[in-house]
Amino acid sequence: MQSYWMQMSDTESVLELRDSPVPTPGPNQLLVRMRAAALNRGEFLLGGLHGKPGSWKAIGGEGAGEVVAVGSEVAGFKPGDRVMGRCPGAFSEHALMEGAEAMHVPPGITWEQAASVPMTFLVAFDMLVLQGRLQAGEWLLINGVSSGVGVASLQLAKALGAKVIGTSGSAGKLADLKPLGLDLGLCTRNADFAPAVLKATGEQGANLVINTVGGSVFAENMRSLAFEGRLATVGYVDGVVRAELDLEALHAKRLTLFGVSNKLRTKAQRAAAVPRFVAEVMPLIAAGRIQPRIDRVMDFTQLEEAKARMEAGAHIGKIVLRMPADPV
Repeated sequence: MQSYWMQMSDTESVLELRDSPVPTPGPNQLLVRMRAAALNRGEFLLGGLHGKPGSWKAIGGEGAGEVVAVGSEVAGFKPGDRVMGRCPGAFSEHALMEGAEAMHVPPGITWEQAASVPMTFLVAFDMLVLQGRLQAGEWLLINGVSSGVGVASLQLAKALGAKVIGTSGSAGKLADLKPLGLDLGLCTRNADFAPAVLKATGEQGANLVINTVGGSVFAENMRSLAFEGRLATVGYVDGVVRAELDLEALHAKRLTLFGVSNKLRTKAQRAAAVPRFVAEVMPLIAAGRIQPRIDRVMDFTQLEEAKARMEAGAHIGKIVLRMPADPV
C-alpha cells in the first residue's frame, strides 16, 4: 500500500511516499481502508506531535474509511462498516484504528466530512465541555478562529448556546465565518484585542479563551478573561512557548489555566471521552446542526501542497486528502 512518512529535524521536515505492508490489526484494533484523511497543524510543527528529531514516522492523525478486518476483542464493528476516528498513519491506503476510538459515520455524511471530525471536534469538546465547562450565554474568545480547531470550537460553542468572539489577521476569513454564528470578529494578529473583548462583554471579559496561537498572545488572553474565567492552550503556531504569567490576576480573578494535548496520554485516556462525544455531539453532526467546515479537498498525491497551504495559514477549517481509489 502507499503510505506517507515524514522525517523532522530541528529546522525542517521531509515527506516521503513509500510502499509499505498493509498492517495487521491487534486484538483491540480495526484495519480500515482509508477513504479520506484530514491535516492537523500539530503533526507538522517542529517540536509538535511528530516525535524525536531525525526519526521517520508514518503520518496522519485522523480519517475515515471502511472496516476491512476486526480485532478479536473489538465489539460493535464489522467488515464493511463506515467508520471514522483518530488513527496514526492516516495518510495511507490502510491504517489501524483503536476500536475504543472508532465511531460509526452517520448516513449522509461524506468521507471528507467524516475525516474532519475526530481530532478537531474531540479537541474542541475537551476544551469547551470537559475542561472548559462552557455554558449557554457565556462568552468564548478564540484566537486564530479560522484554524481547524478554531472553526470546530466556534461551531460547537454556538450549538451550546454561547456567544463567540474570534481573532484573525484576515478580515475576509472573519466575514466567511459570520454565517457560522461568529458574534464578533476582531481583525488582528497582535496582542491588542483585550479592550475590544471587554467592551463587547460589558467589561466582564470572556468566560473561556481558546489559545491556538501561542505565547505571543498569552498575556493579552489573561487580560481578556472574566472572573473565574478559563484559558485553554491548544497550540503555539507562533513558535513562542514561554510567556509571562500575571499571578495577581490569576489569584484575584480565580482563573483556571489548562492545556489540551494527547501527546502524553495513554490509549485509555484518549478514548475515555469518545462515548460521551458520540452521545452529545454526533447527533448534532448527524442532524446537520454542525457541518464540518472543509476548506479544500486535495488528492492523495498533493500532500506537499496541502501542507504548504496549511503552513501559510491560507485555509479556513479543514484541509482533507482524498485517498487513491481502488484498482479497477
